[in-house]
Amino acid sequence: MPKINGNEIRPGNVLEHDGGLWAAVKVDHVKPGKGGAFAQVELKNLRDGRKLNERFRSADKVERVRLEQKDMQFLYESDGLLNIMDTETYEQVTIPADILGERRPFLQDGMTIVVEFYEEEALNATLPQKVVCKIVETEPVVKGQTAANSFKPATLDNGVRVMVPPFVGTDEDIVVNTETMEYSERA
Repeated sequence: MPKINGNEIRPGNVLEHDGGLWAAVKVDHVKPGKGGAFAQVELKNLRDGRKLNERFRSADKVERVRLEQKDMQFLYESDGLLNIMDTETYEQVTIPADILGERRPFLQDGMTIVVEFYEEEALNATLPQKVVCKIVETEPVVKGQTAANSFKPATLDNGVRVMVPPFVGTDEDIVVNTETMEYSERA
């Protein structure tokens, strides 16, 4: 694995540090008036979610890890595990459902997700940026309520609540951005 200097760490880099795998969340380069420059790095453990603030000088060497990204198709869920299939080799593997975090309700049958692997261990999974969902409950349209930034709450078929524009009604399909968990457009 390539070693990089402490001042070359960028947000999003995955590092092997203190016997674990850490993702650099935030990096601040500090040049104090006295002493050498350093990088103040906020790290997040990819296995258990712990956070850590670490200081790296430019002379410090850290191992940068490259994660392998694979397109996987979601098949089904059982006992808190997601059964997914590699779209190239058709090999089936299971990953914990909580790897998706709060975006878990947007996972749909047959959906292609990107899973990041370190050796054989799945560390992260990302959904497509936009997902189509059906509105099951929302307030009726009120005539004359056409203010520019007025939104109303709506419940989707997966149980998630989002804010939608007043012209969107019940039983309509909408596109939801899975990164911001907000209404994007009508489907």
